[in-house]
Amino acid sequence: MGSLYLSRGRCILRQVFFGLPSMLQRHYSLDVSAQLLRTQAFIEGRWVSAASTFPVLDPATGEEIAKVSDCGTKEAQDAVNAAYKAFHLWKNHTAKERSILLRKWFDLINQHKEDLAKLITAECGKPMKESIGEMTYSASFLEWFSEEARRVYGDIVAPPAKDRKILLLKQPVGVASIITPWNFPSAMITRKVGAALAAGCTVVVKPAEDTPLSALALAELSVQAGIPPGVFNVVPCSREKTPAVGELLCTDPLVAKISFTGSTATGKILLRHAAGTVKRVSMELGGHAPFIVFDSADVDKAVAGAMVSKFRNSGQTCVCSNRFLVQSGIHDAFMEKLAKAMDAELKLGHGSEPTTTQGPLINTRAAEKLENQIADAVAQGAVIVRGGKRLEGSFMQPTLLSSVKTDMLCMQEESFGPLIPVVKFNTEQEALAIANASPVGLAGLSICAN
Repeated sequence: MGSLYLSRGRCILRQVFFGLPSMLQRHYSLDVSAQLLRTQAFIEGRWVSAASTFPVLDPATGEEIAKVSDCGTKEAQDAVNAAYKAFHLWKNHTAKERSILLRKWFDLINQHKEDLAKLITAECGKPMKESIGEMTYSASFLEWFSEEARRVYGDIVAPPAKDRKILLLKQPVGVASIITPWNFPSAMITRKVGAALAAGCTVVVKPAEDTPLSALALAELSVQAGIPPGVFNVVPCSREKTPAVGELLCTDPLVAKISFTGSTATGKILLRHAAGTVKRVSMELGGHAPFIVFDSADVDKAVAGAMVSKFRNSGQTCVCSNRFLVQSGIHDAFMEKLAKAMDAELKLGHGSEPTTTQGPLINTRAAEKLENQIADAVAQGAVIVRGGKRLEGSFMQPTLLSSVKTDMLCMQEESFGPLIPVVKFNTEQEALAIANASPVGLAGLSICAN
């Protein structure tokens, strides 16, 4: 059950949870500034309602937080047109002018850091400590690019002939489509948008359907910072409308650049869309990072590294370690200490609880995927050392598996959850062969003594 009301300019969402594990039975309030809880699209400096809405849910409870405008291709086209119109003015702002506006946006994010973090925890599920960290991270991008905006220098190149001069000017390319993921709903926007605006580009942001509130709050602060209408646009949409909106943002001839962070499968679709007009594209796609521990490692440091690398945001980061390879001589000691660390340090709960370290997965589909990986591994001989169970909703117990084989599903695809599958290896060559047997990977880590 839940209720929503306004009090002195604050939006209060109160929920009482029933039927959940005892650790989650509590009264929860989302107390944020009403100005920051925006639910309409943001196009050409105006808040725009679509013909329909879609619900944004708290992944910890399944309760509805808000109904958000469900934009379609019409709203997406309007946003592209607005960004294209604004581009011809924004690109003529001086570097100093763009720098000042980005700095104001940075200052406002810092002023509202706690409210913005509460929105992340509500719609994404991550613990407040991590959400506060994300907001610091988010703001830092705008700070950096506010300073880099003044340093978009050209070059003078030595010519091949005496009667010639070669001068290189750096100019903005135009409208950029920014398609962002749910696991860092604020930071992935400021990282991309800060760079684009600093260079003189304008943007249309399509946030993930699970986490549009963070993007819309950033839009509100962009208005307060004085960023001109049409420079920053946000078109939220439901899962059902995402394919059509994504296609338009990748095929429209007025769009010059696409930046996407998300799954490899979706990235391939967007690349195909972009190919027709040969657009500039930046892709940050799926990972399957290995974590390698050699016999010469300091076991305590290896365990500490594994805990940080795996359980941040409940394992839902693109650089999380997915495959754990431990040399046979240290394997048993590593497993014993890692299991004890999981018992001592990890606590499931709602992200608003100060003691929570592990929130829910983003939705039930994510939990089902992890369930399938664990079931597949166990069916093929893996042993559950810790966890292994799905709790209510999208909560998953942090899980440690031993006796894992390389052909198991958890070793073949990205988990994106709190699962540590451990493979025992004997030689360095064997570990490298296993680690490299993947077509994707954004990060990796090996630990051994100096």
